[in-house]
Amino acid sequence: MPGNRKNQSAVVRLGPALKALLICLFIGGSGVGYVWQQNELLELGRQKVERESRLNTLRAQNSQLARQLAELQSPRSLEARVKELHLGLTMAQPAQTVRLVDAPSTQSVEPAPARNPTGQRYAKRQSAASPTP
Repeated sequence: MPGNRKNQSAVVRLGPALKALLICLFIGGSGVGYVWQQNELLELGRQKVERESRLNTLRAQNSQLARQLAELQSPRSLEARVKELHLGLTMAQPAQTVRLVDAPSTQSVEPAPARNPTGQRYAKRQSAASPTP
């Protein structure tokens, strides 16, 4: 014979209600988490588009500045600037030019020259008037 419901404890009657509440909290929390995640993805997408746009702008500006630098470093531009500022500078004469010659790598193997105390090596000077082979 089934027992009387009045005689059952409150804990036994509370179990199914607690189970339903936990299931509802889990489903609701999952829904809130999904919406938050989608919102974050949307925001990251917006940031990506903005940064790509900024990158393209900076690349265009960089190429423009590189062209401008090349123009300012050109001999024609430098000569015009020298004349404009009345500096009285002229092109270097061949006798004023110093050429540095590297030894070819096909020569016989020689021990490396000793370095000076500061650890620097110096190239051999060759004037334009007396070329050496």
